[in-house]
Amino acid sequence: MNDNSIYKNGHYFNNNPTWSVEDSPWKARKIVEMLEKHKIEPKTICEVGCGVGEILSQLYHQLPDHVEYHGYEISPQAYDLCQQRKEDRIHFHLKELKEEKDVNFDVIMAIDVFEHVEDYLTFLRDLRKKATFKIFHIPLGLSVQTVLRDSCLVDSWEKVGHLHNFTEKTALTALRYTGYEIVDHFFTEHGIELPSSSLKRNIMRIPRGILAMINKSLAARLLGGSSLLVLAK
Repeated sequence: MNDNSIYKNGHYFNNNPTWSVEDSPWKARKIVEMLEKHKIEPKTICEVGCGVGEILSQLYHQLPDHVEYHGYEISPQAYDLCQQRKEDRIHFHLKELKEEKDVNFDVIMAIDVFEHVEDYLTFLRDLRKKATFKIFHIPLGLSVQTVLRDSCLVDSWEKVGHLHNFTEKTALTALRYTGYEIVDHFFTEHGIELPSSSLKRNIMRIPRGILAMINKSLAARLLGGSSLLVLAK
């Protein structure tokens, strides 16, 4: 099974029927925070691997009303659900962005995406040419906890398609290696900030929160539960 087939044949959708819609308002707030921090006022925003389009929908209601949005998705199941979120300035495309030869955006977002891509280095190089600014949200799946309990890494591969797992430094190194200039980055702590129905995750919220108050980078490396939001050129 190649990296694309699980998104096209319904396997991913069957394992993840909400397509993480419940996390989208939180992710959108982080994206807006990054844009406002650097006074970036885009006229065009593209999301590659947009899922069901909920992040774009959230941004549509938070950013100025002149912004045009384009979402690219390869899953027909997700694309069908995108239609519920179409607006006058939100356009969805059932194709890969690399198929578009003459497009350029002010901002391209890849939110929890390139860890799913088999050849992620080529993906990153191709993406760099299509926008002025890029925003990445990268799950930091490698931690002491997940290495000691490597069934977590296997589960993330089989259930959510994470072919690659990163730490803070390896994620940033991958971006620099493929030609990006890192403008800014900060941790987003889903293991602390987002609600969960899992008793284990709720218990882990306590040590993660305590350690994150001391050192966010160390907390991510030891206990996981963090992602990295990166602004790059």
